[in-house]
Amino acid sequence: MVTFSVSKVPTTSFDGQKPGTSGLRKKVKVFVQPHYLHNFVQSTFNALSAENVRGATLVVSGDGRYFSKEAIQIIIKMSAANGVRRVWVGQNGLLSTPAVSAVIRERTGLDGSKATGAFILTASHNPGGPNEDFGIKYNMGNGGPAPESVTDKIYENTKTIQEYLIAENLPNVDIAVVGVTCFTGPEGQFDVEVFDSASDYVALMKSIFDFQSIRKLLTSPNFTFCYDALHGVAGAYAKRIFVEELGAQECSLLNCTPKEDFGGGHPDPNLTYAKELVARMGLGKSNTGEGLPEFGAAADGDADRNMILGKRFFVTPSDSVAIIAANAVDAIPYFSGGLKGVARSMPTSAALDVVAKKLGLEFFEVPTGWKFFGNLMDAGKCSVCGEESFGTGSDHIREKDGIWAVLAWLSILAYKNKDNFSGQKLVSVEDIVRQHWAAYGRHYYTRYDYENVDAGAAKELMAHLVKLQSSLSGVNDIIKGVRPDVSKVVDADEFEYKDPVDGSVSKHQGIRYLFEDGSRLVFRLSGTGSEGATIRLYIEQYEKDSSKTGRDSQEALAPLVEVALKLSKMEEFTGRSSPTVIT
Repeated sequence: MVTFSVSKVPTTSFDGQKPGTSGLRKKVKVFVQPHYLHNFVQSTFNALSAENVRGATLVVSGDGRYFSKEAIQIIIKMSAANGVRRVWVGQNGLLSTPAVSAVIRERTGLDGSKATGAFILTASHNPGGPNEDFGIKYNMGNGGPAPESVTDKIYENTKTIQEYLIAENLPNVDIAVVGVTCFTGPEGQFDVEVFDSASDYVALMKSIFDFQSIRKLLTSPNFTFCYDALHGVAGAYAKRIFVEELGAQECSLLNCTPKEDFGGGHPDPNLTYAKELVARMGLGKSNTGEGLPEFGAAADGDADRNMILGKRFFVTPSDSVAIIAANAVDAIPYFSGGLKGVARSMPTSAALDVVAKKLGLEFFEVPTGWKFFGNLMDAGKCSVCGEESFGTGSDHIREKDGIWAVLAWLSILAYKNKDNFSGQKLVSVEDIVRQHWAAYGRHYYTRYDYENVDAGAAKELMAHLVKLQSSLSGVNDIIKGVRPDVSKVVDADEFEYKDPVDGSVSKHQGIRYLFEDGSRLVFRLSGTGSEGATIRLYIEQYEKDSSKTGRDSQEALAPLVEVALKLSKMEEFTGRSSPTVIT
């Protein structure tokens, strides 16, 4: 057994190591600076309680992006030095973010141990590679992201850190081979267990969904399926679940080999970046749909986000979570006893609100960030939740879960077609969405992203929008001059949330303009970029007249888009004549 010693390495602080909504994200060139990663990891250890470090079991893995393998070895050596008892690593360092949450909550180690937390190495949907992004975040013992009380401590520690602990003479562990490597140090034994990345997660999915029913759908002669992992970590699960367990053809899988640079692409599952899947599903084409798959889905880099498509048909994430909630009790065994409640992030459309009201479910509107859902789930208040940014999930774990969302949709399709698997025409994704609109109304919705905007200009734009709110009559005068056919603004504010579980208050969570007819404009600065600022503009219009729910979305939203750009002076502040991405 190899013996290691502990070194105290002097260091100086770095500016800007404040974790965002999902950890610390910077360019790789920032993370590879001497001491940079080390400082953040030590600051995290120093922010945690002693029982979550000394003698504890930690998970260390991620989406496999560039610099992950080196980072894993650094964190292993620092864990040993800080008195951690054992570290679990997914084979090849690969674990999706939802799988990490599942491992923390569900897995028992070979020696009977349970994990108390995890370092997840991911920048989620951001690009990867030597010149792109890297990220790290800490998840707690419930499987969810660290709350602000912890991330604030981490940040404060990064500003004053003077030394970190590391077992520099600990040999690198071969993370490609499943097994346990044992070491001994000043405080006794330290183990690193490399385990199969998919087994625990697959077992959890099989306990939630009726795999036999989904398999009947995927193997029926009239159903075709396509899944695009965008060369992210979802590829480590796709073959196991969709092909081996559910019987899909292997040719149904696109870009399912995880790559450090995501194949040179942008691993964000939306209509802009998932180009190959969008083309295969026939969106934007004028053909009749012959030969196109019935169902398509994509994942982001760490597999917590999803995009759902039908044949020549896009399902907005806001509609997706509402439809899952509306059908969950009938279609998904895990929810057969009923839903405890539902929740959405503030910028997400109000489609879920309407479902909650009609079904008599408790409903919550929270700030952006999955930790707010986690609090509700831990308190038994929420079963299904979602964000407009392609994140959907439930209380089976404490992260959003892209593959779970795909299985939920396949379950709904299987349920709707249970008496018709061999029929001439199956109930399609589009059929399900249009039936939902007929029952609940339609929330026309779009999001404009202005990425890598000058941070100062972005703050000035937001300050301008807050100032406008002091005079709604002035706002309505501007609107009249632009689009007299648009409803008037009846309320405007900066969204503030008081957590019903722990009483914490989150301020300045987005600027809202609420219209008399139920329409909304929301402006936010995103915390998921690695440099500059990202301004997100959300535009929503509710239509309950079923004869008008079939309009083209761009046409329906065009007046509100014009108003939003004029009110915000978007081009004047940012210099951008158009957004980077429209979803």
